[in-house]
Amino acid sequence: MTWIILLILLALFFDYLNGFHDAANSVATVVSTRVLSPKAAVAWAAFFNFVAFLVFHTGVAKTIGSGIVDISIVDANLVFGALCGACAWNILTWWWGLPSSSSHALIGGLIGAGLVKAGTEGLVASGIIKTVLFIFVSPLLGFILSLVIGILVFNLFRKTNPFKVDHIFRIGQLFSAAAYSLGHGGNDAQKTMGIISMLLLGGLAGQEAAPIRDFLLSHEELHLVAQGEFIVPLSVVLMCHSAIALGTLSGGWRIVKTMGQKITRLRPVDGFCAESGSAISLFIASSLGVPVSTTHTITGAIVGVGSLRRLSSVRWGVAKRIVWAWFITIPAAGIISAAAYCLKVALFD
Repeated sequence: MTWIILLILLALFFDYLNGFHDAANSVATVVSTRVLSPKAAVAWAAFFNFVAFLVFHTGVAKTIGSGIVDISIVDANLVFGALCGACAWNILTWWWGLPSSSSHALIGGLIGAGLVKAGTEGLVASGIIKTVLFIFVSPLLGFILSLVIGILVFNLFRKTNPFKVDHIFRIGQLFSAAAYSLGHGGNDAQKTMGIISMLLLGGLAGQEAAPIRDFLLSHEELHLVAQGEFIVPLSVVLMCHSAIALGTLSGGWRIVKTMGQKITRLRPVDGFCAESGSAISLFIASSLGVPVSTTHTITGAIVGVGSLRRLSSVRWGVAKRIVWAWFITIPAAGIISAAAYCLKVALFD
């Protein structure tokens, strides 16, 4: 039972890291345009990260919990390996200042540990394909939506005094940043919910986790579990939203500079368009139960609104470096996860 508790704490640490790592996504635009100070921005983002559970259902958590690896093969070692891979890659990319995807680090971790434990038969192809597909869809959707919103906004305000436009969108950015942070919390916190729920309900981990499951789940939730349903307990939902909000509150300033200044220089109107486009993308993905990368989405949106002014205003070399980080995240986290799984089994089992 102690080992299960430690794994839940490790999962919550990953969730904290997710907020810490992705805080830049939530606050980079609003900080770089100087609408909010860094401290005020992270507090604003953290609040909306937490209250997101009131808006979104748990479809993303169910995809992570039962749609990447077969839940019947899940045990404590598999979850340990997956979390080690995800946390290690998050820390490395944070140190390097690369806005990689916490979501795909976790998915890579699950795939790596799942492959070592059960081979390809232990993986759920449909869930993996859907997730990998959105590596391309989410930044493209963010790019298109921010571009469309930018065209509409720039045409609507083209005859308005620039100082008035700046004032309007300084206020507007408060709402767009709130919407983005709501979408961020609604999609990203659910990934850890899925991991913890997988640990509590998984086929091979279930007996060991029974005392904790009985403590965390209500009578109604236990009844649903007994009927064979994969659920996400309310206690787990609240723990995960609290962890990601605390992570966001702690910041992640190495990546803020890359997201807010190195890709393209942003004005309040640009920040509003980028945040609005990426928020809509996240809302769509969460409603479909797809675990997407908030990093991919906001990067695509920033590039979209930056290229609206002129293509040369986007620093394509920086954008290219970020894209490379996206593609290596799943295999890199998977390799670390597989190694952690093998080490745990060799040394302790």
